[in-house]
Amino acid sequence: MREMIVVLMIVMEISPASAHGKDAHSSGATWTFDPWIVAPLAIMAAAYAFGSVKILRRTALGDGAFALQLGFFVSGWAALAAALTSPLHWLGEHLFTFHMIEHEVVMAVSAPLLALSRPVSAFVWALPRRGRHIAGAAMNSALMRRIWDWSTRGLNATLMHGVAIWAWHLPWLFDASVTDINLHRLQHLSFLLTALLFWWSILWRCSRGLAAWHLFLTMLHTGILGALMALAPRVLYLAQTADALAWGLTPLQDQQLAGMLMWVPTGTVYAGAALIMLALWIKASGSRDFSHV
Repeated sequence: MREMIVVLMIVMEISPASAHGKDAHSSGATWTFDPWIVAPLAIMAAAYAFGSVKILRRTALGDGAFALQLGFFVSGWAALAAALTSPLHWLGEHLFTFHMIEHEVVMAVSAPLLALSRPVSAFVWALPRRGRHIAGAAMNSALMRRIWDWSTRGLNATLMHGVAIWAWHLPWLFDASVTDINLHRLQHLSFLLTALLFWWSILWRCSRGLAAWHLFLTMLHTGILGALMALAPRVLYLAQTADALAWGLTPLQDQQLAGMLMWVPTGTVYAGAALIMLALWIKASGSRDFSHV
């Protein structure tokens, strides 16, 4: 493990020699301004800000509660923007290690923060009056309620998120997403959406004990996937690791580092969240038992 950390530190200090020679940004790490990423991020931030101001003008929402939700949203949005537009994204196009960091920031950092912020009301209030009525009617329709109810059930949300993670990490599909920009966008979108459903279910739908169980399952299967990548005797992701030599790593070392990142640090996030849910569940159970004494 110490050797892995040393290698990662060295990689962060090395300038690329010839990675993606045809890439316009091959001279150094740069910010990414893909309009299909920047525009939704900007709309998301503007809608939340505008909707929040309108809500505050019309309700007696406590300053503390609003400040907490605002903090969660700003932190989640900033993490998402950093993952998808900062030099981390550029580095992820050249090294599997950084691509893995990018994905884990989206799924295990940004998604739970955004779910904690509960931003739907702000987004709806950002619409004009007629738009709010249409959105409200659509969200309260029987069909949308059934879809939302099904999608946010603990088991369903956990399975959908797990399928997205495993499917996109099939070597042939992952490599295809590296070479096809549309597949790459779809990969990020599916990771984010299924992660949002998963964390929403964990935080707002499931009981604390059930939430801990689903977090444990997610920790388990992502850990297995990370271990398979880290311990594989050969390179599985040929396109993703093609530039590793230019950064002082062999393709297999790049794959191993990426697998270790999914296996250990990400597993720690899910394990920590599971422990918090267990503690809340035990506390609530103890309070109920004590109230009957």
